[in-house]
Amino acid sequence: MFLEAPARIRPVPLRGPEGGAPVNDSPQRKDRILVVDDEENIGALISATLRLTGFEVEVAKDAAECLRAAEQFGPDLVILDVMLPDVDGFEVAKRLRAEGREVPVLFLSARHAVHDRITGLAVGGDDYVTKPFDLEEVVLRVQAILRRAKTPAAPERPVLEYGDLELDEAAHEVRRAGTTIELSPTEYRLLQYLMVNAGTVVSKNQILDRVWNYDFGGSGRIVESYIHTLRKKVDVFDPPLIQTVRGFGYALRLPRPQ
Repeated sequence: MFLEAPARIRPVPLRGPEGGAPVNDSPQRKDRILVVDDEENIGALISATLRLTGFEVEVAKDAAECLRAAEQFGPDLVILDVMLPDVDGFEVAKRLRAEGREVPVLFLSARHAVHDRITGLAVGGDDYVTKPFDLEEVVLRVQAILRRAKTPAAPERPVLEYGDLELDEAAHEVRRAGTTIELSPTEYRLLQYLMVNAGTVVSKNQILDRVWNYDFGGSGRIVESYIHTLRKKVDVFDPPLIQTVRGFGYALRLPRPQ
């Protein structure tokens, strides 16, 4: 159901494995979602849908309310509009991170340009959805982000190496040519997946499934944006390692000799 359609809200069931009982239908604390949007109808539609789905929801209309709610409500995820009346959502995400809040952020925006998505990811966003959007897809993306945040870390392995690129899983550090590279958590997981499969072409769908935990066929544009930002950090050194294999996907591998 797209947001431009008449206001008709239906619950989106959160299903457990094998279509079992709803994930949030338990005596445990419900996951808390903070919805930040200055358009009252959008905030009302999203919050009502999330509540029907089983989440506890608070709504904020601007950056100031968002930062107060983040402290008082303690959300497990923030759905954050980019165009706010006082401070834009990108700056809000920066302030949340500066305050030490590692809460996942799902950006909502009417901006469709690639550089806007890249900016959202660069400031620590976990996903980016453009308006108009389907409410059910928003709920599914929220599910995926929360599921990813709760997934236990894989057992530690030795340092992954490919050429002069190193990924230290115990220290969560990445180095290339001896230089430390600062990565966001999602950039780190993406590079880790590419390094585990070094030399092998992986598709956008495989990346969405393994890095984003999207089992509903999410948009490949999020992968493209993250590959772009990852290249700007990893491939500032020669030779470039992250390669696009047109029509198939991406691979971490050394360039073939000319």
